[in-house]
Amino acid sequence: PQASVSNGGGAEGGKELVELKVIWNKNKYDVKFCLDSTGAELKQKIHSLTGLPPAMQKVMFKGLLPEDKTLREIKVTNGAKIMVVGSTINDVLAVNTPKEAAQQEVKAEENKKEPLCRQKQHRKVLDKGKPDDVMPSVKGVQERLPTVPLSGMYNKSGGKVRLTFKLEQDQLWIGTK
Repeated sequence: PQASVSNGGGAEGGKELVELKVIWNKNKYDVKFCLDSTGAELKQKIHSLTGLPPAMQKVMFKGLLPEDKTLREIKVTNGAKIMVVGSTINDVLAVNTPKEAAQQEVKAEENKKEPLCRQKQHRKVLDKGKPDDVMPSVKGVQERLPTVPLSGMYNKSGGKVRLTFKLEQDQLWIGTK
């Protein structure tokens, strides 16, 4: 008599159970679960086994497991393998923390760097001044690559450099004295 009053508790013996193998993070869990339970309820069960919050779970059985359908509706059978993908909150935080620290280190290094115009190798070239044979150009205007060599440039050690575009050979030649 108590079973009929307990709002479905007595039907527990009549519920059809299915044995599942839940696989997450290279661990296997043997689970007995009711066929009339939904995907959302299975996620709760997986949460109690693994500590993986339902929102962070992707549960797969012949594709992504729908949360609103029962295991019976998606034809889960005895011995079915349920794959679970997801990370715990601690795992996510452990991955994000080094990344942020690394970004801060890079920013700190960038702040320490002196601008290119003050670096020794660039300073050497800039101190020589503008080459006397530099070619004029107009800012913002696109021109075809020149058929004559470009002069009026210096290399990193301050020597004169000439660029020649060999269009027929798809090459760029850098020439010095």
